[in-house]
Amino acid sequence: MLHLIYIVAFTVLAFLAISNLIRNLMMLGTDVRRPVRSDRQGNRSINLENAHPELLDESGKVVREPYLVMRSVSVDDARERLDALYDSSPGSTDSSEDDGVES
Repeated sequence: MLHLIYIVAFTVLAFLAISNLIRNLMMLGTDVRRPVRSDRQGNRSINLENAHPELLDESGKVVREPYLVMRSVSVDDARERLDALYDSSPGSTDSSEDDGVES
């Protein structure tokens, strides 16, 4: 009897999951087909009701700047910065010792 309850429960859960998946795919399809509105300056407008909080600043306006800015750094410069961070850490030892190499 317990096996039958498990089968029915998991069948209902699977049906709900599949129906939710289909509903989300249909909503995604309608969102993609919806034309993007633009204002007089040609800026694309974002629906603020559906905007992710990270896309908004403190006043609730859409942020119009790149989110990830990468700067090219040479390998030697990166190594020097990492060494400086390691040497300034509380558990680091003096670099004049044998650099952790045991004989």
